[in-house]
Amino acid sequence: MSRLMTLSLLLLAACAPKTPEPAPSFRDTSAPIWSNAVFEPARLAGEWQEVAAFAAPGACRPGGASITSSPGGLGISGRLCLGSREMALAGPLAVIGPGRLLPAGGTEPWWVLWVDTDYRTLAIGTPSGGFGFLLNRGGPLPADRLTAAREILEWNGYDLKRLILF
Repeated sequence: MSRLMTLSLLLLAACAPKTPEPAPSFRDTSAPIWSNAVFEPARLAGEWQEVAAFAAPGACRPGGASITSSPGGLGISGRLCLGSREMALAGPLAVIGPGRLLPAGGTEPWWVLWVDTDYRTLAIGTPSGGFGFLLNRGGPLPADRLTAAREILEWNGYDLKRLILF
């Protein structure tokens, strides 16, 4: 009887749903993270190129996004590498707090960690560290702005060894 009971329990355990693996994090989630409280959302309007992302090597092609500003708020369309996955974006980009954005269909807010004073380079991350990326406009990303963005990402707990430059 005990062998039959043991076999039954093993079969039941094999049929149990598997616990999904937690999503990988590109940052130390015990480190504090801050969004940019003086961020001006309307200044994002325009064309952006994705110049870097936290991703597995070769997982994504560089993306880009067009952000529009209207009296009704922000909108976004494009494709970005988010956490090693290419994601299409289209729809509203809600401002949900100081330096915090939520794209249509998004499950995790984007935190604006840094933007240069002329709104040419933007560093975005998430508290979970599930993704982070750099956007730039107006040509190649200059070394000084890359250095500043890297310092901010590292200060917010991101593992710079996992940042892929496109």
